Amino acid sequence: MNELILVVDDEPKIVKLARDYLEKGGFRVVSAGDGGTAVAVTRRDKPDLIVLDLNLPAMDGLDVCRTIRRDSDVPIIMLTARVEETDRLIGLELGADDYIVKPFSPRELVARVRAVLPV
Repeated sequence: MNELILVVDDEPKIVKLARDYLEKGGFRVVSAGDGGTAVAVTRRDKPDLIVLDLNLPAMDGLDVCRTIRRDSDVPIIMLTARVEETDRLIGLELGADDYIVKPFSPRELVARVRAVLPV
């Protein structure tokens, strides 16, 4: 297992927590703190999966998901503080493969990454 995971979040503590657990789980990790950078990193590095926050500066996670889905079917797990059912439904309808609400269990994140990644 050496899959590349892109973690997109504007909170450095969340990125560090996710990175630490994902790396302990055997994944390589790159990160982005905003939507535009996330799209650029996705195009450049071709991650195997994206963990995507919805509340990002400038370009929000929904726009990032829409943009990425035009060119790629990379698995996307949304990791967000948005808890409303409508937010979850919109995220899933835009092409997210899973949806995790903050606060979250980092071990559960790793388990969900493993579950979503193609075998």
